[in-house]
Amino acid sequence: MKQVLYIVDVQPSFNPPAALVAEISALATTVPSIATVERHDESVTPFERQLGWKPGRDDESLVAADRIFIKHGYAPPKAAIDHLRSLNPGRVLVCGIQADTCVLAAGFALFDAGLHPTLLPWLTVGSSLDRSGELGARLWKHHFGAVLAGPHELDIQPSV
Repeated sequence: MKQVLYIVDVQPSFNPPAALVAEISALATTVPSIATVERHDESVTPFERQLGWKPGRDDESLVAADRIFIKHGYAPPKAAIDHLRSLNPGRVLVCGIQADTCVLAAGFALFDAGLHPTLLPWLTVGSSLDRSGELGARLWKHHFGAVLAGPHELDIQPSV
């Protein structure tokens, strides 16, 4: 089964754990990958006005992915979804920052696009509401069904 990795907002503004960045980076070398980076533009998404917080205006992905897409707001940009669809994956492996917000929003967008979103909870952290990511994983399981238990379920085939 063809798999593609979608890395959500692993960037300096969210201060991801170094081990998380390292593990996602290692996985990104084994399958096609894309990453999103949340950037601040108050005219597009009112993070500062409504939440009193904003991501960095110039943040970059801390994980080297095959393609990087800039987004403003919770959901992935249309270009990222279109690119994923063009790859025709059997499933999209999803990991990253804010399991209960941005990662979950990605799941809805992928599902609505006819793709098969699959959460990698050991490579995902939650928001300040639930840093463990457990709430996001429970919501993901409820809405999309596909949550892997650990790396042993990835079924990554070695390159020949």
